[in-house]
Amino acid sequence: MDVNAAVAAAAAIAGLCTGVIAMLAFRWSERDQARPTRTSLHTDAVLPPGVDTVLSVLRSSAVVLDESDSVVKASSAAYALGLVRGGKLAVEPMLHMARDTRRDGEIRQVELDLPRRGTGRGEALAVSARVAPLGSRLVLLLVEDLTEARRIEAVRRDFVANVSHELKTPVGALSLLSEAVMGASDDPEAVERFAGRMQIEATRLTNLVQELIDLSRVQNDDPLEDAEPVRVDELVAEAIDRSRHPASTKQITMAAGGTADLHIWGNRGQLAAALGNLVENAVNYSPARTRVGVAARRVSAPGGDLIEIAVTDQGIGISEKDRERVFERFYRVDPARSRATGGTGLGLAIVKHVAASHGGEVTVWSSEGQGSTFTLRLPEAGAVRDRSSTGPNRVDEDDDRPYDTDPNSEIPAPEVLP
Repeated sequence: MDVNAAVAAAAAIAGLCTGVIAMLAFRWSERDQARPTRTSLHTDAVLPPGVDTVLSVLRSSAVVLDESDSVVKASSAAYALGLVRGGKLAVEPMLHMARDTRRDGEIRQVELDLPRRGTGRGEALAVSARVAPLGSRLVLLLVEDLTEARRIEAVRRDFVANVSHELKTPVGALSLLSEAVMGASDDPEAVERFAGRMQIEATRLTNLVQELIDLSRVQNDDPLEDAEPVRVDELVAEAIDRSRHPASTKQITMAAGGTADLHIWGNRGQLAAALGNLVENAVNYSPARTRVGVAARRVSAPGGDLIEIAVTDQGIGISEKDRERVFERFYRVDPARSRATGGTGLGLAIVKHVAASHGGEVTVWSSEGQGSTFTLRLPEAGAVRDRSSTGPNRVDEDDDRPYDTDPNSEIPAPEVLP
């Protein structure tokens, strides 16, 4: 009986101890959960009220550093630029600026070139960094990406320089020719020869000014404001008619095919100018007694059917290194030939802007010595199409073959135009 009582007493004591331990553990857990973590201290207790919200809506990359140079808060853009790694600011010049600002409280700003993260290319990110004190213990770093702004500024600077050069050439020629005419007043043949040259230079100057106006218009205007269904066959006929005289002078045969019952949605004037530039280039860069063809077809695309218009020539072709730059303003594959034909170097730039503003694109295939094919891809005006989805001009989406990349091949159903 005494043994049973002892066992019961021991069990009671063990139960009491277990309960006390469980209660202590529960209280310890509650206290541990109530204790603020480092993250909560940084984001809630350390940051002044409202700062977190303001930083989340800033377009600039934002980083907040504490007195130990640890990152308290960083925007997603700061991580994307590679400014923050492992909870630390990874750009040494910015870190030094932050320490100096923490020491004397002065606002600092600097422009830096940072290596582009995740690429093996030598490109750099141009950024502007501004550091300011945030309270008594924190420092705020704002970083603005200037890469695109610098690129646009470089393009604008090059454009102004090129325009100045291109305008200076015909203006200078006109000045010299006018002096020559005045000095040859007693020689009718010389006057007639110089006057002819003046007319050529005046025409070149007029064309340059007009193309500058056209380029400015297609860059600034929204073509879809005055959009309408435009017949492809009318655009092709207008483009061919525009180059008919120089083509006949060089005995170049011009042909068109596959353009019936196709419509493009867009600004008629801009589309006509773009296609006219492609045909004009094909004629200008083709040798005598060759062939220029224009073909069109409908292709399927996820967002709706597209119309492809290809202009093929048997000209000098374009090298691989030049192919990437032919759509730049004032870039010429063959400057001597371009000046001989009166080219301004703006035609393909206009084509590119027209295609982009209409939701399309322009591509080029070329082989040196064999010719080139420029292809316009533009949205179809499907509302005016009255034909089945299996019509003769339809091409499957998987059929991505360039047409007439062989300059000796035949264009489908060509209509040879004199």
